[in-house]
Amino acid sequence: MKKILVLVVIAWSSLALAHAEGKQYVGVQVGFSQPITRLNLPVAGKEKELSPSIYNGFKVGVVYDATLVKGFGYSMAFNYTFGANKTDWKSTGSLPYPRQETHTQYHQLEIPVDWQYKFEIAQNTWIILYTGPTLQCGLALKDKWYIRINKETESISKAENSYSEQDMADYALKRLNVTWGLGAGFQYEKYFLRGGYDFGIIN
Repeated sequence: MKKILVLVVIAWSSLALAHAEGKQYVGVQVGFSQPITRLNLPVAGKEKELSPSIYNGFKVGVVYDATLVKGFGYSMAFNYTFGANKTDWKSTGSLPYPRQETHTQYHQLEIPVDWQYKFEIAQNTWIILYTGPTLQCGLALKDKWYIRINKETESISKAENSYSEQDMADYALKRLNVTWGLGAGFQYEKYFLRGGYDFGIIN
């Protein structure tokens, strides 16, 4: 299944390399992102299951935008995505202490290939609708656990509290993911603003 999906993404990318007869742009993009990890977690008495986790972060990358025929074209990008989150302080057992807070960081590369249509609403001004797949590759996933032994340690900075760190990429992270995105945007001359939602295909 994954091989088929990867081939689909490659096919879309190849089609997107078709000669663009209209306007073409090369630029940079940056924005808010909520990357989703695919985790391979063992469950007692069951086969391994996929468990997605969502993080808040940002993405930055290079984008190529082209028009094939009037209004219709495509956009390709190569992005780096960072995401992070943290849990609240929670008891690790039946007693109030020790308490644990978990900080997680996630790093990812992605290649979105979007087909799009631009509705010109004024001179050099467009409304954009787009859809297409994104191939994602997880690079790193790290957890850091901070431990508060007792109430007195709550007044101590996190740097002074005991903690442990673990790289989860090798045993927990499913590095390959393919999503399908839908979204809309606004473009004025060479500047654009857009947002969308990605549906997990492999998940």
